[in-house]
Amino acid sequence: MKIISTNIAEARIINWKGKEVPTGLFKFGVDKGIFLGKEDVKHDNVMDRRYHGGIDKACYLYSADHYQYWQNLYPDLEMPWGMFGENLSVEGLHEKEINIGDTYKIGEAVVQVTQPRQPCFKLQFRFNDNNIVRQFVDSGFSGVYVRILEKGHVNPGDSMMLIDKKQSLSIHEVYTLLYADEFDEKVKEAINDPLIAESCKSDLIKRWGDYL
Repeated sequence: MKIISTNIAEARIINWKGKEVPTGLFKFGVDKGIFLGKEDVKHDNVMDRRYHGGIDKACYLYSADHYQYWQNLYPDLEMPWGMFGENLSVEGLHEKEINIGDTYKIGEAVVQVTQPRQPCFKLQFRFNDNNIVRQFVDSGFSGVYVRILEKGHVNPGDSMMLIDKKQSLSIHEVYTLLYADEFDEKVKEAINDPLIAESCKSDLIKRWGDYL
């Protein structure tokens, strides 16, 4: 896998149902690279730390390969790298091949996979379409959140190299469990994985608590 773009946010205020809402969704590429810290990306504008940033969501990765899928759905929309709010646009990243707890070396940093991304309403402001959140869920292209085991600088062109593979649920499997219509026993495996993000575990328990 290869880093195609390193992205940080320009803080913006959007109007949502008569309220002003700050967002760091509008990320754009920076040629000088980015520094992955323990709780966020240096100089990135993380506006709502209830859902973004922190130990388990310090950096968000999205596949550059998925962009063509979205460009086909939105042929008239310009899609710069960072369109999905990702800090790292990654060539060759596929959610079915990446498991919870997998560890990678990216540039100077070492990161560990924690959970899929669950889209929020703010994504519609980047796409100017109320349907995008549902489309994002249905696509299965969640992208990947990671925790930072070793801080460091990442540049465009750096490789993302696997250094430890876990025999755990894939990002795609966990994403499916979060939005499935029927209970799957894999939920129990997910919530008992010590390397899954606490917020993701909580959402699974909230969704499927009656079956656990």
